[in-house]
Amino acid sequence: MIDLQNLILLDWSRALFALTAMCHWIFIALTLGLSWLLAFFETFYVKTGSGVWKRITRFWMMLFGISFTSSLATGIIFRFQLGTNWSNFAFMAGDIIGVPLAAEIIFGLFLMAAFYAVMFFGWERVSKKTHLFATWIVALGSSLSAFWIIVANAWMQHPVGMAFNPDKARFEMQNFSEILLSPVAISKFAHAASSSFQVAALFVLAVSSWYLLKGRHQDFAKKSILVASVFGLLSSVFTGFTGNVAAFANARNQPMKLAVIQGLYDGEESAGLVLAGILNPDKFPGDSKSPFLHKVRIPGLLSLLANRESGLFVPGINDLVFGNSKYKIMGAERKIEQGKIALELLSQYKTAQKEKNGTRTKMALANFKNYEKYMGYGYLDKAEDCVPPVGLTFYSYHVMVVLGLLIPIIFLFFLYHTYKDTIFRKKWLLRFGLVSVFLGYIASLAGWIVAEVGRQPWVIQNILPVSVARSNLTTGTVQLSFFLFLFLFTVLFIATIRIMLKQIHIGPETPRIE
Repeated sequence: MIDLQNLILLDWSRALFALTAMCHWIFIALTLGLSWLLAFFETFYVKTGSGVWKRITRFWMMLFGISFTSSLATGIIFRFQLGTNWSNFAFMAGDIIGVPLAAEIIFGLFLMAAFYAVMFFGWERVSKKTHLFATWIVALGSSLSAFWIIVANAWMQHPVGMAFNPDKARFEMQNFSEILLSPVAISKFAHAASSSFQVAALFVLAVSSWYLLKGRHQDFAKKSILVASVFGLLSSVFTGFTGNVAAFANARNQPMKLAVIQGLYDGEESAGLVLAGILNPDKFPGDSKSPFLHKVRIPGLLSLLANRESGLFVPGINDLVFGNSKYKIMGAERKIEQGKIALELLSQYKTAQKEKNGTRTKMALANFKNYEKYMGYGYLDKAEDCVPPVGLTFYSYHVMVVLGLLIPIIFLFFLYHTYKDTIFRKKWLLRFGLVSVFLGYIASLAGWIVAEVGRQPWVIQNILPVSVARSNLTTGTVQLSFFLFLFLFTVLFIATIRIMLKQIHIGPETPRIE
């Protein structure tokens, strides 16, 4: 049983993780996207020999460097709290999580570090092609760094390629390639990377729009907008495609998350896709109340997207909580029963080992294997505990989708008016461009809320609940850490924004901060 004090501690631990992860992602998204834009900008410079493209590259490279530095700082803090606040998770899953985290440093950060100095300080010291090669390698390194982190996260969403060691109470890697090439890992990385490209493209639009509104650096701003709009538009199309692939992966591996983001309580054949809706705040699993106060739904589309075939059944929250015999769905109630048996058998196995009773040890282990897959459910108190926060997940998902449809329209408008050379006269569009970067960030962060909140109560899906993964700390300690990190992040954000604003005010003529 989890008492009130433990629940409070758990919520503060979750809040601290959310704070550090989201602050880190703000800089990661911009750094990842800008690295690829830099590669394209410099490619145009090398191909054309135009000094304008060199100025463009050097200017955005300076802003990239500021963002990259801040991403390193937030990354250190993120790893620190991961080890201090989630030590049980680090112990039980360290054999698996440690590999991609180490690979991120070796194949990502080391690769970037090796060419970072050449990219920043080698303009007059190496040839154009050598410098361009360094810039492309930095872009590749930034993607590799993000890829390995997302591989670790994807394994937590869909644990594969591992086995539980009852002697050590740890999950151990069995098949690295299965973890690396998991469909969830590939789709999740592609979706996160493409959304980061959108954020960076919108950032370029925002800064360039400010220059045009001020009547400064107009040729510089126009060329930057042109490349960013094309890059952002292509990224938007890819983001939509990868989002559909990710939703299909959810249907296969995380059906509860899919049910929650659609507010689907009772499963349906030919289930409709909810485009927009207002949830009923008084609705709970198992009651007869309507899930929605208002909704707009396309009939049959959810079944098609979830199953790649129309008319098939999509389980709802009630089916997954209480079970559905017609569609052979075992409910969480039954899984909790099986999980508690698994934990009892594991305890018997440990006791028999201590007593050096070989017969009882073998028997307990054999019986444990029959119930092992439901072991994580044994830590839950009731079936409803396996339902994530419906409101936060549902609304975050739909905010992400709405902005995902709006953002490519923004790129289209900028691309059209830049191509027609009318962008200078569209003051309303330029003013909207100033704030458009916030829309990209909101969409990207909303996607992460869906991914992480929609997985609750699990830190490792169906295997390890968050309540077991946390460290044995006091609530006061976690609260102190939360406000300390909040202060540090606030100072870092203010410093980063001030440095960026100073560089933007200086403009592309002076590529270094003075």
